[in-house]
Amino acid sequence: MIRPLLYAFGIISCLVSCTNSAVYEKNQPIPDRAWSYEKTPQFDVHIADSKARYNIYINLRHSNEYSFSNIFVLLHEKGAKLADTAYRKEIPLAQLDGRWFGNSAGSLYEVQYLAKENFVFPDTGVYTFAVEQNMRENPLKDIVDVGIKVVKQ
Repeated sequence: MIRPLLYAFGIISCLVSCTNSAVYEKNQPIPDRAWSYEKTPQFDVHIADSKARYNIYINLRHSNEYSFSNIFVLLHEKGAKLADTAYRKEIPLAQLDGRWFGNSAGSLYEVQYLAKENFVFPDTGVYTFAVEQNMRENPLKDIVDVGIKVVKQ
């Protein structure tokens, strides 16, 4: 009698702990799969708990025709009690042998890159993140969409 209850409790605990704790996730399509310097997707994230720690991810989808094994982006952030800043990030997209990282669906590949870990927002309110492509090629071809995901720890 107790053994089935423990088994059921274990399954329920696993399911509860595996849920997505994202407080925000949004992706924006890149028109014509050509990401120019002038097109900088922006994301407004409402933060209700300034004591919690958050992981901030950059979501990126590209086609298998993308010409590079990585991508450089600038992650801009601004908000309450936070200086307007930009961080340059290199996101690896392919292994040394040319195989793509990430999840694939046909000819598309999706990567989530951890841009900031255990980040604490200085106050509650709306914070704006923007992702700007920072490669030499402009427009950058075969980028399908870009997004931000914020996960509460």
